[in-house]
Amino acid sequence: MMRLNKFIAHYSTYSRREADQAILDGYVRIDGEIEKNPAISVDERNANVSISGHKITATDQFTVIVYNKPRGELVTKKDPQNRRTIYDTLSKNYKHFIPIGRLDYASEGLLLMTDASRVATALMTSKMERVYKIKIKGPVSDAMKVAMGEGLELEDASAGAHEYAEEGPMSFAPFYAYQVQKDQGDYSILKVAIGEGQNRELRRFFAHFGAEIVDLKRLSFGGIELNNLPTGKVRFLERAEYTNLREFLDATEKAAKQKQKEIKKAVPSERKSEKKSVKKEETKPVKKEVKKPTKREFVKDKKPKPQNEVFGTNKYKPKSDSKFKK
Repeated sequence: MMRLNKFIAHYSTYSRREADQAILDGYVRIDGEIEKNPAISVDERNANVSISGHKITATDQFTVIVYNKPRGELVTKKDPQNRRTIYDTLSKNYKHFIPIGRLDYASEGLLLMTDASRVATALMTSKMERVYKIKIKGPVSDAMKVAMGEGLELEDASAGAHEYAEEGPMSFAPFYAYQVQKDQGDYSILKVAIGEGQNRELRRFFAHFGAEIVDLKRLSFGGIELNNLPTGKVRFLERAEYTNLREFLDATEKAAKQKQKEIKKAVPSERKSEKKSVKKEETKPVKKEVKKPTKREFVKDKKPKPQNEVFGTNKYKPKSDSKFKK
């Protein structure tokens, strides 16, 4: 199921705001009836939605493009401050394409985009390997290496975040891999691979150690490489990349269906156990013990693990995503 305004924006040339306005103005019909609620849910595959008599159809066919995003562009359709966005550079043919993840205003490199929301959702929520080349101010400390290898828990991850971001905790999973390519004291260059796509994740991670990222470029996502694609240009996926992507999507959807079946089977047994526990509680009251949440602590003086000279993913890479890696 999908919100009506999102459905229209994904499968037509309308932006989300334009879709909202068209709905409120009474131009949108569902099964022939006018619908003025942008938030109503529709079945993505079976919905009969039309705008001014033109039917909007969701199709299983999808397109994925690679865009080499330059610095100084926002990954959004419209900016209240009228700053340049990726859609100002992209051809009109891609105005309805959805960005798969984000690269902030000062970052550059590979940005995958698609015309199918299910593809975007599957990739954004996956643990696919994202590879970046970054330049930081200062040296690479032992504490950084420990955190890259074992993960990091912060109570306040506001350092390195957007200036309007709220204070709060943040968890950083262990990096899949990292390689220190230059360490010259005043600045360092690293190649890193991570499996998450949290907001300004790398900038927040290194800011915790007092290291500002001055250059950040994404080189690949899930095995799809940027290669020599010029800045500001677009390419389509190759046949082999599409084949790997379809295999990944099929496996993801199959796993989701299996999980739903397991949940449905578990519900009746949970209800039975609840009834039994109620009876036991009536006869013998049991004191409840409140368990304190466990929290991983970062140990600054812990020695870093030895770093291999060859860059490659480590044991933390999920096996389920291996099909989409070259």
